Amino acid sequence: MDKQKEICWGFIGCGEVTEKKSGPAFSLVEGSRVVAVMSRKTERARDYAQRHGIARWYTDAQELLNDDEVNAVYIATPPSSHATYAIMAMKAGKPVYVEKPLAATYEECLRVNRVSKETGVPCFVAYYRRYLPYFQKVRQLVDEGRIGRIVGVQIRFAVPPRDLDYNRQQLPWRVQRDIAGGGYFYDLAPHQLDLLQELIGPITRADGYCANRAGLYETEDTVSASFQFLDGLPGSGTWCFCAHESARTDRIQIIGDKGQICFSVFTYEPITLDTEAGSETITVPNPPHVQMPLIELVVKHLQGTAICDLNSVSATSVNWVMDKILGKM
Repeated sequence: MDKQKEICWGFIGCGEVTEKKSGPAFSLVEGSRVVAVMSRKTERARDYAQRHGIARWYTDAQELLNDDEVNAVYIATPPSSHATYAIMAMKAGKPVYVEKPLAATYEECLRVNRVSKETGVPCFVAYYRRYLPYFQKVRQLVDEGRIGRIVGVQIRFAVPPRDLDYNRQQLPWRVQRDIAGGGYFYDLAPHQLDLLQELIGPITRADGYCANRAGLYETEDTVSASFQFLDGLPGSGTWCFCAHESARTDRIQIIGDKGQICFSVFTYEPITLDTEAGSETITVPNPPHVQMPLIELVVKHLQGTAICDLNSVSATSVNWVMDKILGKM
């Protein structure tokens, strides 16, 4: 693939995630700008383009891909369309940056990987937490051996239902399996599982039990899982999306033979490090646009000045683990 001096992005999808987490970063990174946006809803595409100073807007993805100025594509749609749009873009010779998870199933991830290999066009995935200062600090503590040899890992996550979960007439897309791939587990657990595999290594075994305890929607609202990393390290996780407010939890615990590290994934609570020397609380701020460190690396990769290895192959294992836990394979 030819290297580009200026990366001119076209957005397929312009929902909530693009407003602050990602969208502004594409124009703040040197050598990068947004030139077109697409949404199937005319009013949304037009409004987004006008508010963000984007030159062109479309209601058809193929029209955006035919735009000669667009030389890279950001896919910010629900997971059910990730694979289709990514494959369309790569076959058009345009690199892709796609929201997580890579696709709605492990099998769809494999399709994306095959097309990326056949075309030689890269597909990057927005597991941006890997590159945030907060999680880089966790990595540093692990790599420095502050807690010794890791002997156990636990994920605990619990939140109350959201207001929209009670609206049976118009449920959020995130709890519709044909759109999201699963329920809230498929939307939120990817970040946790990706981080752990980045810190510790690939998960090679996984199993789980799923239930719908609140009956607000059809997909699972409670999940318990066990998994094992390549080196034999066991781990476990519990996720509950129908908990009482008093049970709200966002915590990963990495247990070592010389201490432990505890941190959150979504609320960025201060990291705690417990060792023989005592307990230490570490606060690490993140940038206002949390995807910016990864987007900057992707841009540099496309310009030929750096290497970003967070590609579709790197991201596929997360879908494998989730599909194993949910019994989808």
